[in-house]
Amino acid sequence: MEKFDLGNIFQGISTLLQSGPVIMYTRIGLMLLGILLVYLGRKEILEPLVMIPMGLGMAAVNAGVLILPGNVTGNLFLDPMVTETDPLMNILQIDFLQPIYTFTFSNGLIACFIFMGIGTMLDISFLLAKPLQSMFLALCAELGTFAVVPIAYMMGLSPNDSASIAMVGGADGPMVLFTSLNLSKNLFVPITVVAYLYLGLTYGGYPYLVRAMVPKRLRAIKMKPEKKAMKQYSPATKISFAVVMCVILCLLFPVAAPLFFSLFIGIVIKESGLKHVSDFISGPLLYGSTFFLGILLGVLCDANTLLNPTVLKLLVLGILALLISGIGGILGGYMMYFFKRGNFNPVIGIAAVSCVPTTAKVAQKIVYKDNPSSLILPDALGANITGVITSAIIAGIYVTVMPLL
Repeated sequence: MEKFDLGNIFQGISTLLQSGPVIMYTRIGLMLLGILLVYLGRKEILEPLVMIPMGLGMAAVNAGVLILPGNVTGNLFLDPMVTETDPLMNILQIDFLQPIYTFTFSNGLIACFIFMGIGTMLDISFLLAKPLQSMFLALCAELGTFAVVPIAYMMGLSPNDSASIAMVGGADGPMVLFTSLNLSKNLFVPITVVAYLYLGLTYGGYPYLVRAMVPKRLRAIKMKPEKKAMKQYSPATKISFAVVMCVILCLLFPVAAPLFFSLFIGIVIKESGLKHVSDFISGPLLYGSTFFLGILLGVLCDANTLLNPTVLKLLVLGILALLISGIGGILGGYMMYFFKRGNFNPVIGIAAVSCVPTTAKVAQKIVYKDNPSSLILPDALGANITGVITSAIIAGIYVTVMPLL
């Protein structure tokens, strides 16, 4: 009879104790970080829909490491690096999240579903009302997306990898996933994980940046009404705009056509009055996709993946991209403030960082605390929506141009 060994029964503990100090402490750290993300999500300090499943997945995947056939350690969640079809067919039957990962995440489908859902939530009236203002702020708020590319290249990353991590500055998770899938297949897992870890900073961190850069008297500005009331655009006008923009952008950047189509089909369905379809896309499809995205991101945070030396660079560059974009958006707000001779609240600039609708809500919340009678949400949403389209265009440019360098 074989010797009774508790290590064979409690393999999670056994593999933890038998691994090297770096792996062991990293696994413990990631378990604690996962628990912290669940707490922060529950308190709504970070986005709960992503952070709660992501945090628990991160904790579970680092706890549930076992000894697999061949005496190698691993988990039964998923294998992100399967390339051979024969092993894949076997893994699809064993690793319980592998089908969702393989058929929705690793091909960008989940990003398109989320973008479609975002489209049904957008009211492009705000964009149509002040297109030049919104486009200017959106370009300013992409500063990190542009500035981090040369910085990353100087830190030793390839042009493709530099563009992929720089897209974190757009604060648009599906866009980062799409770009890294096309340009950085070997790094798209850590880049996407880094992106979504940091997207919570737009909710919890940007208010501190705004307060540091914008004094209270400017945050409290109540903008005077425009001479002309905001024009009400008919559904036909919005549909025409969406269709024309979709065709033009697909013609210019065919490589990003799935994302453009997904965003604009959501807008068209909403404005067409197809309520049941719109409710499905904005409800079960969007929230289900976001929920599973959170779980997948969590279980991709195993210690071995994140101990890649390049990940430390990605962590630094990702937060730098978001910081520079936030600064760029606020500077754009200041420029509009001077251009409009004081009849503009500079806080609106932070909303142009395209985390829809988080940054727009953050901007309004900050302003409300200093002046409850100040309403900036319409202008903030215009910049916010334009930021989404701008980040998609930049993704299309990077995916088209970077492979040629």
